[in-house]
Amino acid sequence: MPFFAVQYTYRPAKAALRDEHRPEHRRWLGEENKAGNVLIAGPYPDGSGALIIVKAADLGAAEALLANDPFQAHEAVDAVKIDEWTQVFGPFPE
Repeated sequence: MPFFAVQYTYRPAKAALRDEHRPEHRRWLGEENKAGNVLIAGPYPDGSGALIIVKAADLGAAEALLANDPFQAHEAVDAVKIDEWTQVFGPFPE
């Protein structure tokens, strides 16, 4: 199953909105991690966004998965970029 690198872009204007929904967002990430759909996730240290690696059947399935993220549901993310990604070395099972 393909992997997708998801880049969220955050703007300072929505920081309070993200703070409000962060616990729900992190619960969702944890549930999807346990289900094997979110492989790794975390924010950039400068607060400009986050990187999430997901496993999905195709781009449409990755988009559908991410649509359930509370950050997206509450419009706390300013931009989303999704690229199919190939792991050459690393910890994720093929």
